[in-house]
Amino acid sequence: MSNRFPYKRLYFIGIGGIGMSALARFFKGQGFAVAGYDRVSSPLTEALESEDIQIHYSDDIRLIPDVFTAIHRRQETLVVYTPAIPSKHGEKRFFSANGFRLMKRSELLGLISEKGRNIAVAGTHGKTSISTMIAHILKFSDMDAAAFLGGISNNYHTNYISGKGEWIVLEADEFDRSFLWLSPDIAVISAMDADHLDIYGTEEELVSAFHEFASRVKEGGILLVKNDLKIDRKVNHKIKWLTYGMEKKADYFTGKMKENGGFYSFDIHTPDSVIEDLRLGIPGKINVQNAVVAVAVAELVGVDEHTIRKALLLFKGVKRRFDIRVLGEKYVYIDDYAHHPCEISTTLESVRSMFPGKKITTVFQPHLYSRTRDFAEDFAQSLDQFDRLIILDIYPAREDPVPGVSSGIILEKMTLKQKYWLKKEELMAFIEKDPPEVLLTMGAGDIDCFVKPLEKVYHRLNNE
Repeated sequence: MSNRFPYKRLYFIGIGGIGMSALARFFKGQGFAVAGYDRVSSPLTEALESEDIQIHYSDDIRLIPDVFTAIHRRQETLVVYTPAIPSKHGEKRFFSANGFRLMKRSELLGLISEKGRNIAVAGTHGKTSISTMIAHILKFSDMDAAAFLGGISNNYHTNYISGKGEWIVLEADEFDRSFLWLSPDIAVISAMDADHLDIYGTEEELVSAFHEFASRVKEGGILLVKNDLKIDRKVNHKIKWLTYGMEKKADYFTGKMKENGGFYSFDIHTPDSVIEDLRLGIPGKINVQNAVVAVAVAELVGVDEHTIRKALLLFKGVKRRFDIRVLGEKYVYIDDYAHHPCEISTTLESVRSMFPGKKITTVFQPHLYSRTRDFAEDFAQSLDQFDRLIILDIYPAREDPVPGVSSGIILEKMTLKQKYWLKKEELMAFIEKDPPEVLLTMGAGDIDCFVKPLEKVYHRLNNE
């Protein structure tokens, strides 16, 4: 950080969040004192604790190390919080009442990004996979880019990739309008599907926020937009606008796609040339689309074709993004973060492409009461495409229960015959009694706690 950053210590309220933990890792690596609170222990918090970051799991000021709560040294301590932390939170109220500087995670990320040239990837879905792929290509080159990611890279086993080069790759989160703290040199917009209506109210307001994000791209910068998105270029006439897409005319698009067991080879057409016969190290048609824009960004910042080609082949993907955990002759298990109807349909398309003719069962955990209420009909339509559904109770995250809203409102709108509503403690026995040949777990809550147990079951099934 620059000399303008006046703090010696950072305390994170909600340190186990994917974005917060990346920031904690960054500042710990920079030599700052770092500690934090989270509601529950998780693999992320366990990893941070193994990196010598002190964390506790009760909203209790007495558990915070004294050096962070010392009022006479408050000018040296920055308190970082996520929008998910309620105003009534005891620790947050203590710091606010005693004159400490409190800052949202997104504002701090904006400050960090000012120290270099930054690439910001936005979109209601796709942004984690795209930003991780861009970061991998740039890291694989001699640019030594840093990256703050919304998922755990399978190549680097972290959501924060350190780097000393001039470029920083950022995941630009639309939740709570967080991405409006950023001023990118290069930006990507991958999708603008209606989401976070608890924040925006209407789809129109969400789209308006993406237009504002586009307006924040620096003069002389570049914005890459998926070619089926309607964004008014008048919002920023001082930048270069480019499009990308799949097998459809755009500035960057695919050609000669060939599929073999879910893995693809393909060409990418650029404004000036064709990069032929690229191969991606992970399966799924959706990842080819992600590769198009990742290659576009890499080319625009000067990465050569040979490096791009090799980096794509060695890319291992992102944890919980079309994450194939077990691939056997008899049984397959895949885990995915999909928590929006469009994401569910896109993920299923890739799974069916890989395993034609096989019956696919999904275990889905709805995320947020508001999202379940707002998109119940759309969830029903996307989940009806599976052969069998197991739905869990809603993961509330930051929300209190909403009367009349439960997983049942999705089920009652579905036509699928094989659908089951289970408690989490019932899931493992249900799966073991009648194991699906292709199992897909999906959701943004704590459904990931089943990944290792299910992985163990499916390895055993394939070995029997």
